[in-house]
Amino acid sequence: MKTQNLIVGCGISGAAMARLLAEKGEHVVIIDSKNHIAGNIYDYYQDGICVHKYGTHIFHTNNKDVWNFVSRFCQWYPYQHKVCGLIDGQIAPIPFNLNTLHTVFPESLANKIEQKLLDNYGLNVKIPILELHKQQDKDLQFLAKYIYEKIFLEYTLKQWGQTPDEIDPSVSGRVPVYISRDNRYFQDKYQGIPISGYTKMIEKMLDHPNIQIKLNTPFNANMEYERLWWTGSIDEFFEFQFGQLPYRSERFEFIKFPYKKFQETAVVNYPCNYEFTRIGEYKHFLNDQSDDTIVSYEYPEAFEEGKNDRYYPIANEQNAQLYRKYLSLAQTKKNIFFFGRLGDYKYYDMDKAVLRCLELFNSVK
Repeated sequence: MKTQNLIVGCGISGAAMARLLAEKGEHVVIIDSKNHIAGNIYDYYQDGICVHKYGTHIFHTNNKDVWNFVSRFCQWYPYQHKVCGLIDGQIAPIPFNLNTLHTVFPESLANKIEQKLLDNYGLNVKIPILELHKQQDKDLQFLAKYIYEKIFLEYTLKQWGQTPDEIDPSVSGRVPVYISRDNRYFQDKYQGIPISGYTKMIEKMLDHPNIQIKLNTPFNANMEYERLWWTGSIDEFFEFQFGQLPYRSERFEFIKFPYKKFQETAVVNYPCNYEFTRIGEYKHFLNDQSDDTIVSYEYPEAFEEGKNDRYYPIANEQNAQLYRKYLSLAQTKKNIFFFGRLGDYKYYDMDKAVLRCLELFNSVK
């Protein structure tokens, strides 16, 4: 018997689409090769702390429709994300802002550069370091070079396994100086962490009589369906006909410490020190109370089939051309829809993944 809608992948993209279809009276079977729902936002409780299995996740958006949709399935803890980084031995806010300026530079130099930033750009604006490089002023050029070398360059080498010149120029071009005292990593209107965790949020999203969940179930070509919704890797669906799309992966080392707190913020980046890129401490997200704490060290690595998971599409023109070959092939398939980070070969924050589902659903119906 054919399944009316078969969804491959039980992360936030697949779960959101399943809910949209189910509420229109359609039957949905959603499968995942993992032994749990929620994909990379899966979390669990350990010693009273809500731990994110696949690294830190923060929901943020300016889109009211996206916020309202997701809010149907959870109550939010109004968490405002702040990230710090180890810069020249100092723990300072990231992105680089006026508070960072005064942390890493002598006061006289910091005051001089701050005034030049304010005179040239004003307050509460984000300026790409590429823009600072174009300035004739030597102090602003110095600042751009400092941020590039101390925050972006080494981090990029670790995160992507490539120099900034080897990845899409838009990536380095977006590295900002935030001329503000606002230490938040995001300035989105809506920000938060589900009070009961992301797994419970996805569980409620999938709690509908028209949705059937099958875990430990990889897709195979013998499955019958009227419509297929694919959130896996698009090249895998086509059996790597044109070659594999490159990805970066992550390895997480979880450590429990007998401390109330390990660090002052949920995430601290290490751009120029150590082989890991950052340390996440999970009790910050929901203000979990415990005598111990749990942190994760993140080690980026190359994706290898069968060894680790695909995390980040690698943005450059060569990979974009390869993806477009698969996209052209996908467009010839009737009633098969590709979406999500792997299906679209595009990095999505959670809100963008949900927005993509809403837009795709409306276009198909």
